[in-house]
Amino acid sequence: MNNQVVGADNAGLRPRDLAGLRESLREQRLFREEQLRQIASPSQTRAEGVRGRQAASQIEVHVKLAASARMVLSDVEAALERMDQCRYGGCHLCAQPVALARLKIVPQARCCGRCHQLRAAGR
Repeated sequence: MNNQVVGADNAGLRPRDLAGLRESLREQRLFREEQLRQIASPSQTRAEGVRGRQAASQIEVHVKLAASARMVLSDVEAALERMDQCRYGGCHLCAQPVALARLKIVPQARCCGRCHQLRAAGR
């Protein structure tokens, strides 16, 4: 087992933790890319063809889903880039390391939990 710490780069995360987080980010990227492909593809079921045009509310939902997927995909790509540049895992606001537990839940996180809460509260 390799418990070596990477040092100041990548917020001192262990290589095995970084590898797991990188894999999680790659899976998230594939999921979001597939989600965007599915949203963009035209409906092909017979029932949908019979119904004709989608209701405005359904179109709005698809637009919002696509926007959300693109936003997350962008965040994931940015996290992978930070990882490649050995800048991953540090809070963009306070520069403290983002907790590994938080990164395991939200591997594309740019902020530590405290700064995220403050930002969400509008402070």
